[in-house]
Amino acid sequence: MIGSRKIIHIDMDAFYASVEQRDNPAYRGKPIAVGGRPEQRGAVAAASYEARQYGVRSAVPSRVAIQRCPHLIFVQPRFEVYRTISLQIREIFDRYTDLVEPLSLDEAYLDVTENKPGIASAMAIAREIKQAILAETQLTASAGVSINKFLAKIASDLDKPNGLYLITPEQAEAFVATLPIEKFYGIGAVTAAKMKALGIHTGLDLKQWSEADLAQQFGKVGRFYYNVARGQDDRLVNPNRVRKSIGAECSFTEDLQTLAAMLSELEKLAQEVCDRLQRHQRSGHTLTLKVKYNDYQQITRSRTLNDELGDAERVYAIAQDLLVHQVDRHKPVRLLGITISNLREATAIMQPHQLSLNLR
Repeated sequence: MIGSRKIIHIDMDAFYASVEQRDNPAYRGKPIAVGGRPEQRGAVAAASYEARQYGVRSAVPSRVAIQRCPHLIFVQPRFEVYRTISLQIREIFDRYTDLVEPLSLDEAYLDVTENKPGIASAMAIAREIKQAILAETQLTASAGVSINKFLAKIASDLDKPNGLYLITPEQAEAFVATLPIEKFYGIGAVTAAKMKALGIHTGLDLKQWSEADLAQQFGKVGRFYYNVARGQDDRLVNPNRVRKSIGAECSFTEDLQTLAAMLSELEKLAQEVCDRLQRHQRSGHTLTLKVKYNDYQQITRSRTLNDELGDAERVYAIAQDLLVHQVDRHKPVRLLGITISNLREATAIMQPHQLSLNLR
């Protein structure tokens, strides 16, 4: 039954940037961006609320960010610090329920239908969690409370920062009807543009479409769109969510002009990816090479094997073959990446190999 569950979505407010402002008083009240500086040709990983007022947001290229906000302060990310704080926050969640599904370091779903303290009100639990996060980390979080994951996720974004928003079962369908299509979780800019071209601007517009017609236009995800237009989402909070891929990529301060330079960087990425596979005790069957040229054109090339991929030398050899034979290596390259997918538990933890380049 749609109203039988109590779901909370917790989303930390500008997490990376807020940590930096917490730890450095000189950054407080100022526009800061966590990420690479413009001369490093990086991108913004997180922006403070002061920076967001200028249109600086995550994934914006740093050179664009500094144009929008000339007095923007760039801060190098400290991921180990963010991971440590994320674990603190996870420990708070665990006081209330074991049904916690992290989406990233700074957000998670909690199913508190049955909870450890036996608190009847999901709003009361969300309020306690927010208070505990503030007391123990000096950081604020926003919470959305509703009957399913879709609505809870939408709700957590409605009253930021430091927000708490409830969508009741009685409000669900009417609430979704008025929601602009670009505000739907799971509908990105490209899909939103396609929907608007079809005359779908709000949840009410989306609700007029049949499941079959949505499937014809959008494939399998059409069924999801059909259900959420009615405030329905039967996805369970999954505490054992499995990673679908493990990868690494690097943007370069100066374009890579030669094959030797590209292979040298590819060697480092292969080692980094396999180190991560070993930490997670995973191997995979599909390798994807990502290449972004200096004109921002981006391509990917993949290969799937029957046997396991987890050894750095093997990963490098396959990535090298894809680069040499399926990529225009005469164009300057600004980014390379390697991702391993079709993951499974490794039959044995691969030992790292020292790679040697053979360019002959």
